[in-house]
Amino acid sequence: MTDQEKIALIEDTLEIDEGTLTADTLLEDVDEYDSMGKLSLIVMMDDEFEVKLTGDMIKGFVTVGDILAVMEQA
Repeated sequence: MTDQEKIALIEDTLEIDEGTLTADTLLEDVDEYDSMGKLSLIVMMDDEFEVKLTGDMIKGFVTVGDILAVMEQA
C-alpha cells in the first residue's frame, strides 16, 4: 500500500474529503481529529494493520506522517 493510499484511508476514517491531507498536515489543524476521530483511527489501525494503538501513541501523533510511520511498521 502506498503512502497516498494510506492517507486516503486516514481521510476516509476521519470522514474528510480525499486530497485534504498530506504527510506534513498537523493533526491539531484537522477539526475531524477529535475524540471520535481518534477512536475511529484506533479501530481502523486494528482492522487494517493489526496495530493496537495506545493512548500514549495517539498523544504522540503530531502530523499525518506520524500515523504513516506506525502503519509502515505494521
